[in-house]
Amino acid sequence: MIQASLVRTARDFRRACQEARQAGTLALVPTMGFLHAGHQSLIREGAKRAKTVAATVFVNPMQFGPAEDLSRYPSDLDGDLRKCAEAGASLVFAPEGPGEMYPAGYQTYIEPGALAGPLDGERRPGHFRGVCTVVAKLFALSRADCALFGEKDYQQLAVIRRMAADLDLGTEVIGRPIVREPDGLALSSRNSYLSAEERSKAVALWNALGAARAAFAAGERSGQQIVGAARAALDGLRIDYCDLRDPVELLPLEQRADPTSRLFLAAFVGKTRLIDNGALGEAG
Repeated sequence: MIQASLVRTARDFRRACQEARQAGTLALVPTMGFLHAGHQSLIREGAKRAKTVAATVFVNPMQFGPAEDLSRYPSDLDGDLRKCAEAGASLVFAPEGPGEMYPAGYQTYIEPGALAGPLDGERRPGHFRGVCTVVAKLFALSRADCALFGEKDYQQLAVIRRMAADLDLGTEVIGRPIVREPDGLALSSRNSYLSAEERSKAVALWNALGAARAAFAAGERSGQQIVGAARAALDGLRIDYCDLRDPVELLPLEQRADPTSRLFLAAFVGKTRLIDNGALGEAG
């Protein structure tokens, strides 16, 4: 197993990426750390597409609201380095602190457009502003040929893909399927917050997606009825949103549902907010 080289400053990361690009293609996998098999799947896919894979580990304070979990977000840099190397990343950028990405006097931000408005954009004001700003900086530092993101954060993927296209950043944004536990729960670093009892309840998000797909497969085409089936499966959780939207512009479904229509879920399991999503026509 090749050891992943750790760099802690933006300057060193830029230099290491420049050297990697001189030797061949470069794939980027941005993460907030506490890696799991979903992150590793992105790294492995990156290794298929590029000669070098660079992963980043940075809990970006700009994308957290004042009442969110920034202060307790899980971290394990040693474990992350090991998992990055196991999956095929040869370079890891873990900034020494927020000041490495946002030095004193920092004042430039990326404001996303309409794709960032609904769902998490509505519930978490400023979240996608923070996401776009940090990702744009990582794209600028690395000048990677491609960057890989998981579809669990489908709205984030759509927002980043639009940003990269609109600003001609030159990095191809690639989405990859959600990686799940055997019982269907989407892998997330925040799953570590769950107690054993909460973990058993969290599978309700997967069950809700299954209920929506079952209703669609049975011939239901009313978005209202499909969402109703999903909400019923979320009984016992505090629902943040349960919306059926088109998969491109994320607009509310105004016509009959079709196989590409996508259900978006966010719910609290205890104090932990989890998200999930999926197309109605995908296999459950």
